[in-house]
Amino acid sequence: MTQTMDDRTLYLNALNNSQGMGRDDIKTGLTADSYRPPKVIILDDSPAIMNGEDKTRFTRSSPGTPSSDDGMISLDVGRLPGEVYDNSLMRWAAALRRRVVKRVEWESEVIAAMQERIRTPWLDTYFVYTSSLGTHTFFMTALPCAYFFGYPEIGGGLLFVLSTGVYVSSVLKDAVCSPRPYAPPVTRLTMGSHHLEYGFPSTHTTNSVSIALFIFTHVYRAYMNASMSQTAYIAWMVGLIFYTFSIVYGRIYTAMHSFTDCAMGIMLGTSLWLFQLFCQKAIEDWIVGSAWLGPITVCIFTALIVNQHPQPVDDCPCFEDAIAFMSVNAGAMLCLWHRTRYGFDESYFVKFQPGSAYETWTDVGTWWLFAAIKVVVGVLLIFMWRLIAKSLMHLILPPIYRLLAQAFTLPNRRFYTPATDYDMVPPEKSLRPIPSVIDLPAHMEMEMEMKVDATGAGARLHVPRDIKLRNTNGSARREKSLGRSYSEEEKCVNGNDAGMRDDEKIKHYDADVLTKVIVYSGIAILATEVVPILFEILGWGTRSH
Repeated sequence: MTQTMDDRTLYLNALNNSQGMGRDDIKTGLTADSYRPPKVIILDDSPAIMNGEDKTRFTRSSPGTPSSDDGMISLDVGRLPGEVYDNSLMRWAAALRRRVVKRVEWESEVIAAMQERIRTPWLDTYFVYTSSLGTHTFFMTALPCAYFFGYPEIGGGLLFVLSTGVYVSSVLKDAVCSPRPYAPPVTRLTMGSHHLEYGFPSTHTTNSVSIALFIFTHVYRAYMNASMSQTAYIAWMVGLIFYTFSIVYGRIYTAMHSFTDCAMGIMLGTSLWLFQLFCQKAIEDWIVGSAWLGPITVCIFTALIVNQHPQPVDDCPCFEDAIAFMSVNAGAMLCLWHRTRYGFDESYFVKFQPGSAYETWTDVGTWWLFAAIKVVVGVLLIFMWRLIAKSLMHLILPPIYRLLAQAFTLPNRRFYTPATDYDMVPPEKSLRPIPSVIDLPAHMEMEMEMKVDATGAGARLHVPRDIKLRNTNGSARREKSLGRSYSEEEKCVNGNDAGMRDDEKIKHYDADVLTKVIVYSGIAILATEVVPILFEILGWGTRSH
C-alpha cells in the first residue's frame, strides 16, 4: 500500500507537535517511513445502512507500528505508543496511566470472554439503550422539568452532583488519557460519540451512582417522616438498585469501560454525593448572602476551571461536555442569587397548575395537558435560545478575538484553531444539531467494534438494520466475500484522508469555548428562572400541591 508524504507528514506533525498548539513536548519516535495508516472500506450495500445515509465501516489495521496486538497504531483515543503519554503527562498521571493500561489490557480479555458466554440480541438492545439513562443528554433533558413543576431544590441538587461529576471525571480522563477496553478482543456497542472519549473513569457510572444516592437521600427522608409508605419505599429502593446496576454493569457488558473504570466511577460518584450532601447548602448560602461578591466569585471560578482543565494528548471531546455542564451550574447559581435577592424565590410562585386538584378525570386530563404544554414550550424556548445565541456568538466572537490578539497573547487550547487562523466559523458548525453529547440528539446510532472473522458472540448475533458496524483487524476472507478487493480498500484510503468521513473530522475553534459558556449558562437562566416566571404570569403555575 502506498501513502502520500503529505498524509504521513500531517499525521506525524499531529503527534509530535500537537498541531502547533503549544504541546511540542510530545515525542513519538515515529518517522514518515514507519507510519502506516489503517485501511478502511465503506460498504454501500451493507444491511446496516440507515435511511440511505449511514454505511457500514470496516477498519483494518496494518501491521508495523507499535500500539496494538499486531503492532498497529489504533484510531481509538489513548492508544498511541506509551512513550507519547509518558513524555506528555504529569509524572503522577503517567504513572497512574501505566497501571490502568495494564489493567485494561487484562480486563479486555476477561470482558471478551464474558461477552462470549452471555451476549444475546435482547441484552445488547437493553444495555445499549438503557445507557442513555446515564448520559448528560438524558439529565439535561429531564433537569428543567424539576423547575417547570415546582421542585427547584431537587433540580438544584441533581444539577450540582451531575455538573461536578461530569467535570471531575472529565478532568481525570484528560489527565490520565487511559484507553477503553481494546476492540478486538471485545465487541464494543455504543450510542452517540462516547467512544471518542477516554475510559478512566466511567462518567456514566459516576452519574448513575451519585444520582441514585441523591434520590435515595430524599426517599429515605420522606419514609422516616412518615410521608411515604413502606411499599413505596421498597419500590423506590428496588428501582434505584436496578437502575444503578443496569448502568454500571451495562458499561462493562457493552465493553465501553473496564472494571477499573467503573470501580473508580463508583468511588467518584459516592464522594460527590457526600460533597453535595454536606457542602451544597453552605455554598449556596454564602453566594446568596455575599451581595455582589457571590455572583462575581461564580463567574471567576467558572472561568478558572475552564482555563485549568487538563489538555489531553488525543483530541477528546470530554472538555466540551465538562465546560457545558459547569456553565449550566454557574447559570443556575447566578439565578439562585437573583431569585433570592430580588423577590423571585419560592414565595413568588403561588399559582397551581390547572388540574392540580386531581379529583376527577377532567382534572387528570387537564393536568397532563398543561404538563405537556409546559414541557413543549419550555424546551422550544431553550432550543431557540441555543440556536440564536450560538450563531450570534460564532459571528461576533472571532473578530473580537482577532482584535484582542493584536494587543496580547490569548490563551489557546490544543486542537482548537485560533481566530487568527480562520475568517469565520462555518455555518454548518454553528447550526449543527448535535454539537456534543450534552445537546438533545436528533438521532442516535449504535456502533459495534469487533473482528470481522470473530468466533465469539459478536460474530453470531443478528445485527439490526439500525446498527453501524465498526470492525477492527478484519480478515481478507470477509472482505472478499463482501465483494471488495484489497486494491479498492487502498483507493478508499488514499481518496479520503485515510478513510475518515467528513462527519468524523472534528474541528474545534477557539470561539467554541466561550460560546458554550454563554449558551449553556443562558440555558440554565431560562430553565431555572425565566421559564418558571413565564408560566406563573400565564397562569399555568409551577406548583401541583
